[in-house]
Amino acid sequence: MIGWICAAVLAVLVLALLWQQWRQRIFLGRLISSIRSRRLPAEPLSIDGIPPLFKPLCDNLAELLDALPADLGEDKLTGLLNRLGFKSALGRMSPIARGTFIILDIHHFRYVNDLFGFSFGDRLLVMLANRLQNLSVAPTLIARVKGDEFLLYYRQDVDRHQLSQLRGRLQVPFELDEVHIGIKIQIGCLSPEHVPEEASLLLRRLDLALKKGREANDLIGFYDEGDDQRQLRELLLIHGLPRGLMQGQLFMMYQPKQKLHEQGIYQVEALIRWQHPTLGMVSPGEFIPLAEYAGMIELVSRWALVTVLEQQQRWREQGLELQVAVNLSTQDLSSNSLTQEIAARLAQFNLPAEALMVEITESTLMANVDKALHTLNSLRELGVKLAIDDFGTGHSSLAYLKHLPVDEVKIDKAFVDDLLTDSHAQHIMETSIMLARKLGFEVTVEGVETEAVRQILTVMGADKLQGELIAGPMTAPALEAFLADTNQP
Repeated sequence: MIGWICAAVLAVLVLALLWQQWRQRIFLGRLISSIRSRRLPAEPLSIDGIPPLFKPLCDNLAELLDALPADLGEDKLTGLLNRLGFKSALGRMSPIARGTFIILDIHHFRYVNDLFGFSFGDRLLVMLANRLQNLSVAPTLIARVKGDEFLLYYRQDVDRHQLSQLRGRLQVPFELDEVHIGIKIQIGCLSPEHVPEEASLLLRRLDLALKKGREANDLIGFYDEGDDQRQLRELLLIHGLPRGLMQGQLFMMYQPKQKLHEQGIYQVEALIRWQHPTLGMVSPGEFIPLAEYAGMIELVSRWALVTVLEQQQRWREQGLELQVAVNLSTQDLSSNSLTQEIAARLAQFNLPAEALMVEITESTLMANVDKALHTLNSLRELGVKLAIDDFGTGHSSLAYLKHLPVDEVKIDKAFVDDLLTDSHAQHIMETSIMLARKLGFEVTVEGVETEAVRQILTVMGADKLQGELIAGPMTAPALEAFLADTNQP
């Protein structure tokens, strides 16, 4: 009998304990639901029936939330959710089974602030926020995550055509202080199959999609599988670039340019290369734009200038006189100290100014024409030779071309590819050469690979050729050996 009573008491205690644990789990579920259901992070908890065991925890949570600013998750300018409020809203919606996330910003919005002031720019952002809130197909979520970037969430799928329509509605000109302001909207889109559970990863993927949108013809970009890995590669390159410069991973190759009506070769173009310790050979077409984006292009350009002039000094000591061309970027041309820097380096290595040629692309020139012209004029006064690279691929106007203080234009390989088979390509090439020569520029044609192309360019009036027919890029010692054979009397 006593044994039976003990067993019964033990069973009751176990049941009571299980009941208490069950009630605790139920309450914890209600507490978590209450935390997630708040619209803003600082919004107080709404929960009753708190078990005594959890009262201290709930009191501490209430005090903590009460101490937070009331508008912690709200954007002060527009009244929309901010980045923190958006993350909080995502937590309430998790897991997200369907829907589309969209991030958008205004192309060159900083020019609005520069031209009209920050107050004007803020009011334009408020008007855009109001337009987003009054769309005919309303998003489930709208947030201003930073600056001029807004984030939308639609429960339904959204395709490229619908995004294009959205751009059209948002780009209707605004009227502000009797000024009509037209804007361009850039869009990044994250489709349902690529939506991750983690908010930080979701935002990073949206940033990647927006980056693609900024580069797309229609200013709309979609995140694709593998973009995360590409971003990790980009970060590895950006972080490794300063170390690579210090450790000698970057080096120069030199490609000869040959005058058509003279014997010998006395001009070369310096081409930067990077032998990365883990990624192998990295193209400058990949890491130079990243250096510009990360604000490190001046570091690369300074290294390139010193490397080339140092090599020039060694060559001159050996009796080898060459003019070497180096490429500069938009940011380099915007520097107020570029001419002084080049002058100081020429003096440091005891070189005449004409030993150096500076090449800039046509698109670089047109990015800030007035500043570029000022810098080019000062370089020309110094005696440095100047060339426009990729001539004909940018958008420069003839009004600017006739005033450019340059010595040479380089016609891109794209105009050479079909030269022997396409009459239109021949007309474009011949007209480009004639235009450049009429404006007083020497003409170098890049990408020349066959004798037939050399012959037709000679007839058209080109001055210099560059390409595999002459020689490919080579190291300094290889160039010395090449010139020893080529420049023999």
